[in-house]
Amino acid sequence: MKKNTTTYKKILVIEDNHAILDVITLILQSESYKVTGLNKSADMMTHIDQMKPDLVILDIMLPDGDGRDLLKEIRTNSSTAHIPVLLISAKYTAENIQHGEYKPNGFLPKPFDIDELLDRIEGILAGKTY
Repeated sequence: MKKNTTTYKKILVIEDNHAILDVITLILQSESYKVTGLNKSADMMTHIDQMKPDLVILDIMLPDGDGRDLLKEIRTNSSTAHIPVLLISAKYTAENIQHGEYKPNGFLPKPFDIDELLDRIEGILAGKTY
């Protein structure tokens, strides 16, 4: 699993399903990540500015927005463009995601395996793209 490091990586999770958000949060906290969860996209940029996350996990289907539009918002803002983004979705697959010109660092269809999620996160934080 994760190596023991002194600095905790910060992850912002934006997922409207409370059960999924809780599970992701608990899993990541158990792996020593510092996690902030949001169940809507409304204050996303404010949270990103305040938190300075090392990674954003973003659901595509949100009640108040489309994760692909939020990805574009992150990518087109000079202060957040460098932050890696992992898109997750129950509706879309890697083949039909259609994220336009702004590519996420990774994509994971729901439901996903916990180990798969952790592998993706560790890989993205290490600079890989999926």
